Amino acid sequence: MNDQPTLQDVLCSGYEALARKRRLPAEARFAAARMMACRTPALGGHRHYCPAGHFETCSYNSCGHRACPQCAFLRMASWLERQQARLLACPHTHIIFTIPEELNELWLANRRTMAELLFKAVRDTVRQLLSDRVYLGATPGIIAALHTWGSSLVLHPHIHCLVTCGGLTDAGEWQKPVKSCLLPAPVVKSLFRGKYLAFLRAALDRQQLRPPPGRSAAQTRSLLNRLGRRKWNVRVEAPYDHAGGVVNYLARYLRGGPISNHRILAFDGETVQFRVKDYRRSGDSGPVRRRVLTLAIEEFLRRVLMHVPVPRMHLVRYYGLYARNCTERLNTARERLGQQPYTTQPPLSVDDLLLRFGPSERTHGPHCHRALVARVIPPVSRAPPSHIGIAPAA
Repeated sequence: MNDQPTLQDVLCSGYEALARKRRLPAEARFAAARMMACRTPALGGHRHYCPAGHFETCSYNSCGHRACPQCAFLRMASWLERQQARLLACPHTHIIFTIPEELNELWLANRRTMAELLFKAVRDTVRQLLSDRVYLGATPGIIAALHTWGSSLVLHPHIHCLVTCGGLTDAGEWQKPVKSCLLPAPVVKSLFRGKYLAFLRAALDRQQLRPPPGRSAAQTRSLLNRLGRRKWNVRVEAPYDHAGGVVNYLARYLRGGPISNHRILAFDGETVQFRVKDYRRSGDSGPVRRRVLTLAIEEFLRRVLMHVPVPRMHLVRYYGLYARNCTERLNTARERLGQQPYTTQPPLSVDDLLLRFGPSERTHGPHCHRALVARVIPPVSRAPPSHIGIAPAA
């Protein structure tokens, strides 16, 4: 067994066999190639050395792919800092919108369209209800984030929605919710179900949705009708006084793909053991139990690569006061809540993070503490073909 196995280890060992057996989408092939080359000579890097000759080290470039767990830290820290700076100083409610598993085949056949319509249904549901004076009668701030995986890496599309418990009226005043619970779960479930199914039926009629393999359009329409008579899983959490905890949660799961390296416990070349959360065995109020799941290498990689995002699709959307083009109204709300105006912040760089932790061996020599000189190491070759694996550097 490897002492500290990583997703890169598993990919380099088993991806080639998987790619020869299964027809993988282009984004999955590209992601696998990038992750296998991450921090290896294939992508080049830099040589850092002390001018006095006391110290020398090499660091290879990261692949930067959003599904790569090795590249997650900088992306997560940068996104988290920007969101923390924008959050309004008011309670927030966390709402989770989950679609029935019967729609999974339709999702796999139409990932971009299904995701876009899911975001639209969530946005319209929350905005319609909170525009009603029965609940709020104002414009809230909304952050919506798409996850497609469960703890065991199976397909489980759902959207985490962070909503301000309050909003800005048309007159520019801050309005608090009418009730202690921002929105009643049964009402949210019913409206969300109706909107999403209506969007899917319309897309099917316009032939923007293709039925899953082995199903006709009539069978797909019949499935949608049956799901309209079922209860859907929408969870409305109690308000949080500080939204930072939920934003931290979203940051961890949005950057670096569906599994982090620390969850992979063992890999022997044929099977992968990783830690999962067992919600079924956990009580409603008790802590979530954890167990170890063992999968064959090909099944493990199939599940991981199934969640590689569709190219150029935003997994996080901002609506209402948190929308990108709503900074003026956001600052009006911040003023009403006693906060300073928000100004756009540049993303964090590696140097920014290093400065926070003080001098390191990447910036200063460990002996004389002089600033290190950097020299570029060119890539050893072009990026590898997307259908084969590369061994990481020794």
